[in-house]
Amino acid sequence: MRVLVVFAHPVETSFNAATHQAVLDGLAKAGHIVDDCDLYAEGFNPVLSREERLNYHDEAICRKPVESYVDRVLAADALVLVHPVWNFGYPAILKGFFDRVFLPGVSFELKDGKVKPTLHNIRKLAAVATYGGSRWRAMLVGDPPRKVTKRAVRAVIHPMARTVYLPLYDMNRNNAATRDAFIKKVSATMSVF
Repeated sequence: MRVLVVFAHPVETSFNAATHQAVLDGLAKAGHIVDDCDLYAEGFNPVLSREERLNYHDEAICRKPVESYVDRVLAADALVLVHPVWNFGYPAILKGFFDRVFLPGVSFELKDGKVKPTLHNIRKLAAVATYGGSRWRAMLVGDPPRKVTKRAVRAVIHPMARTVYLPLYDMNRNNAATRDAFIKKVSATMSVF
């Protein structure tokens, strides 16, 4: 299976970088072909420009600035997101990836004012997310990253797609044993993904 891994953290020595490596190791162990998209390392521009917004519904024009990313999404059989949760949401670079790449004609079509999901090549979805706050704090605000991943992103991929959400809450108070156990869980989950 061809797996697109989208990683969104600017620090190569972070715990998120370690979870990213665990994802890559686990997927390699399972024998998948991995397309590793490190948004920061690749210099992805998350800003949707005025021109892009004006041409948003013109599929021939709106794809051009992000054509290589669109091609990578369309070539994938599975999608794995690896990111921290900042201010109860995705990092801006990951939100911008969805804004600029999950376009009309890529992840959905508009027909008679209705949205029709089209990203049916994606048959598996996973997210590995780290939260500074506790699960309780995340739940108080509705845990937006979990909902966006498991509802909005899930809604545009194959209708029978398997979805896995691996969160590590309370990073601000976790100890080395908790972090190590999470890395092992991520690697094990990806090795059977």
